[in-house]
Amino acid sequence: MKIFYIRVSSLDQNIARQKQMAKENKAEKIFIDKMSGKNTKDRPQLNKMLEFARAGDVVMCESFSRIARNTIDLLTILDKLKKKKVSFVSLKEKVDTASASGKFVVTVFAGLAELEREYIRARQAEGIAIAKKQGKYKGKAPKEYDKVKFKEAVNDVKEGKRTATSVAREFKISYMTYFRWAKKMENAHKK
Repeated sequence: MKIFYIRVSSLDQNIARQKQMAKENKAEKIFIDKMSGKNTKDRPQLNKMLEFARAGDVVMCESFSRIARNTIDLLTILDKLKKKKVSFVSLKEKVDTASASGKFVVTVFAGLAELEREYIRARQAEGIAIAKKQGKYKGKAPKEYDKVKFKEAVNDVKEGKRTATSVAREFKISYMTYFRWAKKMENAHKK
């Protein structure tokens, strides 16, 4: 079976291009996460896809960065797939782990992807440091929201009346921000 994994970093990003790639490659099953690629543990659809894949299946994605943002995560995911006898194809990099050269290239690309992420972080930190020295950067202002309404929505999620995703959409926040706010609210309640 051809399986396609799609990921974008936030709820409002468009997945149409990746969906088109899945269609063009005759994917029979699609898994979609709308969240950061930093942490593989917090991506429910990635984990469902890894559980779903069976021996002989092919997992495809647009690029390595869609499935993992660092070498360790990428190699861990690929190892899980290998143990299940599932091959992996990255369309952008034109790599297929069913071949020996594909396995080698995956390791090289994973290292490069992690290096690029580190460069981005370093450039961002340098830019923020310069802006702070110039008095132009004070950090991102926290988003204002109706805390009572949010608490009611969180309770609805706990009772199974709503999903965390629907609450995140309503408040125009990311899935991860929903959980951060919910945890902050819970911790404040404990005090």
